[in-house]
Amino acid sequence: MGEKLNCSSDNSTSGQEHFGTPECADTEGYFALVKAGVLGTIFVLATCSNLFLLQALWRRRKRNTRTQLFLLHLCFADLVVAFFQVLPQLSMEITHRFKGSDFVCRTVKYLQVVGMFASTYMIVAMTIDRYNAVCRPMVSFFRGSFRRYVSIAAAWLISLAFSVPQLFIFSLQEVEKNLYDCWATFIEPWGGKIYITWITLSVFVLPAIILLYCQIKICTGIYFNMKRKALQAATSDGHSCPKGISSAMLKTVKMTFIIILVYTICWTPFFVVQLWSAWSPRSAPSKGLVFVIIMLLASLNSCTNPWIYLYYS
Repeated sequence: MGEKLNCSSDNSTSGQEHFGTPECADTEGYFALVKAGVLGTIFVLATCSNLFLLQALWRRRKRNTRTQLFLLHLCFADLVVAFFQVLPQLSMEITHRFKGSDFVCRTVKYLQVVGMFASTYMIVAMTIDRYNAVCRPMVSFFRGSFRRYVSIAAAWLISLAFSVPQLFIFSLQEVEKNLYDCWATFIEPWGGKIYITWITLSVFVLPAIILLYCQIKICTGIYFNMKRKALQAATSDGHSCPKGISSAMLKTVKMTFIIILVYTICWTPFFVVQLWSAWSPRSAPSKGLVFVIIMLLASLNSCTNPWIYLYYS
């Protein structure tokens, strides 16, 4: 899904990079250097922070909660993003060409999308679990453990299945004489448009709708629960009132909301530019500082989740 900077002319459709002027070459080299430095930093931060969180979760394994289980798998998904999306992008910025066999090319491209799907749908699964805990507490109590493992397994299976097209779209191709790169091949003229639109809908739009619905229901559920609890306290005449939503649950809901918010901030510009590039390539931004920031912002999400959890815990 990553895009490379291109200083080629507008009528270039081969996807190869051409450096027509020294100014363009200097600009391309500068942005490549900046991207390599930032990607390297993001990779180190993502790897170290997720491994640190895994260690923290392991230490607390005897007090394992349902949220910690979701976070454990979210860590694994973010590590897949770090090693198979951020690291290959960093390698490409350094070598300018893919270095590996056709099998490695297809595998890396497959796991890139697996990481995107898994990270997204693990957040969805965790949010649905919070929705059940707040809005359907009795069902959550009796079926919580089974439902939890099913939702995690479903998130991984969806990620593995929906990423399969990557194995057939990407391959090691000769882009110049004796020069090979890992490139995508689409059915022209609509193949690329349909595929990028489908990825955007399945990885971003549909999960965003589910997350928005769950968060609205959670917030309204908490509001009415607290309002009911306050009313009961005012009319109880000193008698004990039913237990409301605990502070621990409220903290978990807040943490989930921040994870969703950061995910949305990081990925929205990326998918907007992807759709723009697919449907209107001539007018879409394909170079410059803003484009670089948008591409790097998406990768940044892989190292934010551990710090959000550690802050709230």
